[in-house]
Amino acid sequence: MSAPLRLIQSSPALPTEADAVVIGGGIVGAFATYYLAMRGLKVALVEKGVVGGEQSSRNWGWCRQQNRDARELPISTKSLDLWDRFAADSGEDAGFRRCGLFYLSNDEEELDTWARWGAFARTVGVSTRMLDGAEATERGGFTGRRWRGGVLAPTDGIADPGLAAPAAAKAAMRHGGTVHQGCAARGIELAGGAVSGIITEKGTIRTKLAIHTGGAWASSFCHQLGIRFPQASVRQSIVAVASDQIDLPDALHTKSVSITRRGDGCHTLSISGWARVDPTPQFFRFHREFLPMFLRRWRSLSPGGLEGWRSGHETGSRWTVDQPTPMERMRVLDPTPDPRTVRLTVKRAIDLVPGLRAAPVINTWAGYIDSTPDGVPVIGGVPDVPGFILAAGFSGHGFGIGPGAGHLIADLATGSAPIVDPRPYALSRFDKGKKIDVADF
Repeated sequence: MSAPLRLIQSSPALPTEADAVVIGGGIVGAFATYYLAMRGLKVALVEKGVVGGEQSSRNWGWCRQQNRDARELPISTKSLDLWDRFAADSGEDAGFRRCGLFYLSNDEEELDTWARWGAFARTVGVSTRMLDGAEATERGGFTGRRWRGGVLAPTDGIADPGLAAPAAAKAAMRHGGTVHQGCAARGIELAGGAVSGIITEKGTIRTKLAIHTGGAWASSFCHQLGIRFPQASVRQSIVAVASDQIDLPDALHTKSVSITRRGDGCHTLSISGWARVDPTPQFFRFHREFLPMFLRRWRSLSPGGLEGWRSGHETGSRWTVDQPTPMERMRVLDPTPDPRTVRLTVKRAIDLVPGLRAAPVINTWAGYIDSTPDGVPVIGGVPDVPGFILAAGFSGHGFGIGPGAGHLIADLATGSAPIVDPRPYALSRFDKGKKIDVADF
């Protein structure tokens, strides 16, 4: 089953021209559209399915600085500020609150790693606090066990994945942007090598600025333009349980299972990093670059099946713009939850919190998390195609930094001072022969 998602109405007509066209209505694309519209640009968002329908509604909903890779920490901090302001500025509810994030562990190596990260984070003004065994055990009393330690990240928080991307898209429309669902972008028209238009299944939009935020579809789209973007995806499963009768924190992480409040009376359960790798043509194309990451995380990754191949989001072939594309044959990536993972997740959750034995499973879903070889997104222009901005490969971190990424895209598109230094996110870091530094978290 799909994750809960607020559905919104599309704009009535596809424009014939725009200052900018955003391809992909996930969290990053929706916020990019919002911030471009706020600056007075005539911007159109085109989405092959529904806004927020893929990974943007299927994730944990964490908006965190805690344990971020150093390259992502600045945009994480900025994003929290933007999350704070969004409701007041837009009048839309994304379900965001700074509830704090709570980590528990009995693993000394893990605690040492968190302590080292905390020492670094405090040098850049991030609030994080290590908990000793007594305090961790007291705060984690709902587990009924003793803990060696933990972490409290008091200024981090969560938003509602079912509300956030639709809220940003609706806010964009209030500022004059347009949103077009069920409208796949088939390709880009070029004039003199630069962007001159977006070809959609419903017509062409003349524009000099194309912004691709298509998540797991990004690399195959780039392939049509001769742009080499190494990207692979993994299939992660999530369980939702009715938890209104159980006293649980809003956001808890342990090595065995993580628990997050989602809406009223519901918590989601997931095993961090635990996923299936479905082989695809794109996976085989880039497997050498992903080998260091997969070897580092081999304990939590398992071989998948052919569902990813059949879904078409990681095709290795070219398509034509005058015929239906893979995006039209698969409007929304809605992969099958892995039954073994679902059973293991529920078991671990009950072992951790015995009270969850009485909490019925009310939903399960899965999503494809698109990753880069170093676990850090690409956000920026592509020099070989002037007027084309790519923002993808968020590696499971995109929801929390969605507002910052959208703001940075708007900065780059309008030539404004960037909200954060964009250089760590450049596509050129994956040029052949360059060393790839895998993210620590």
